[in-house]
Amino acid sequence: MKKITALVILSLLGISCLPHRKKIMEKKNFKFYTDYHQFYLEDRDDEDKGHSGSSDFWSEEAFKERLALANGIIGVGVESSGNDIKGEIEILERPINIDYNKYDHIVEAGINIRSGSLQIFNCPDHHLELTVKVPPGKYRVRVYSSNLASVKETDMAHETDNDYYRIELWPSDHMERKVLKQYDSK
Repeated sequence: MKKITALVILSLLGISCLPHRKKIMEKKNFKFYTDYHQFYLEDRDDEDKGHSGSSDFWSEEAFKERLALANGIIGVGVESSGNDIKGEIEILERPINIDYNKYDHIVEAGINIRSGSLQIFNCPDHHLELTVKVPPGKYRVRVYSSNLASVKETDMAHETDNDYYRIELWPSDHMERKVLKQYDSK
């Protein structure tokens, strides 16, 4: 009886004793052509966006960590170049536990989406590939990269390229870039 009463009290206080389950607000798959080992996540209306061509944006550190960051824009570093990029984006209520064994590289950072519209663009055309509606605000973006070793520079037909990118987005004021798992191609 004490155990049931304690669970009821914790439940009334909004504290769960059950494992955290993610609540997916929205999920979209994507597949599009991109080049130069990158694509972009951008706030639709942010006029203060960093210029993705500047040396500060794609710094040596950003290339190594596979994520460039400026106001209203995130550059995602990918293994393939001149190929279709495949992946998914999920809008979550809160972050989930990570299974590090499933991914080669995991990095996250924050973006302020003032417009309520997050857009995905390819490179170098800057062609709009996908739009995701979210409530305006600050978000944490986590990018998971997998199957990176499948990409071979000598494979000009890209027949072996099977890299995949999972993006999760949830409300958060935390804006700094942080690598949770670093991929080393050597």
